[in-house]
Amino acid sequence: MSARPFRFACQAYRSTSARHWRELARRVEALGYASLQVPDHYIGPGPALDSTGHSVQVLAAVPAIAMAAAVTSTLEVGARVLCTGYHHPVVLAKEAATLQLLSEGRFQLGLGAGWLAAEYDAMGVPFPSAAERIDRLEETLELVRQSFAGGPVDVRGEHVHATGFTAVPAIERPPPIMVGGGAPRVLRLAGARADIVSVNFNNASGVLGPDSVASSTAEQTRRKLDWVRSGAGERFGGLTLEIAAYFVAVDSGKGPGAEALTARTGLDAERLREFPHALVGSVDAICEELERRRAEYGFSYVTVGEAVLDDFAPVVARLSGR
Repeated sequence: MSARPFRFACQAYRSTSARHWRELARRVEALGYASLQVPDHYIGPGPALDSTGHSVQVLAAVPAIAMAAAVTSTLEVGARVLCTGYHHPVVLAKEAATLQLLSEGRFQLGLGAGWLAAEYDAMGVPFPSAAERIDRLEETLELVRQSFAGGPVDVRGEHVHATGFTAVPAIERPPPIMVGGGAPRVLRLAGARADIVSVNFNNASGVLGPDSVASSTAEQTRRKLDWVRSGAGERFGGLTLEIAAYFVAVDSGKGPGAEALTARTGLDAERLREFPHALVGSVDAICEELERRRAEYGFSYVTVGEAVLDDFAPVVARLSGR
């Protein structure tokens, strides 16, 4: 089977004005990235977020996605990923169908079980066990599948109840569904139900830090893909596998250098170059490493942050052919 073509996404959350967000979306499109993704976090600076190591996301995901679609013509837009614990499932399904309709088929629905306990607490949202959060994710996946199919909706789960109506708006083509995570059950679920599987850190601790890095070594990444494969069965070959490069240093770029990333991750130079969530070196070296990882792991969909949007653009141009 031939390798899947590369696709590249930019994940962005720093914009503080309409003008900046519009310009960013247009620039992502002009540089040849396939998609613009936003996370799904709500609280601003303060003790709650300080304790997690997570950055502030200024704009809410759904309206930001809508504006990005409105000011571009070919760029795919979506969330990496919407937390099912923050959204009423019927409202979420209707918003997703609306975004797919208004973007004329350029929306990608990313869903996750949620993990940032301090944010749940700060928002006054109950933070159930991991098992309950994944149960809710699974039931939400069933609801959105039924909603996109255009027939009557009938979901009577423990966490999601929707019955007695047909979902609107009707859409000609359902958006692809991405499910992300780093633990066994959620990755098996992603393999079984998603179109795109986002292989991520295992953030069971609720904090971004050394444990996140330790959960995502080459060996751990291979284990995660085994979980995806066990959930997918025969459909594994049809899945798109996505991974984020959270640590990027392109030689001669304006972003952080390899030494700065070594300090942030605690990985020495050799291990940093092999770390699945890092890309370090010249454009040639990064392209070669991405091709190696596609052959070894199957990753063809790669997401980078807006801070390295321009530095990484030559890699996008080289490998995506856009």
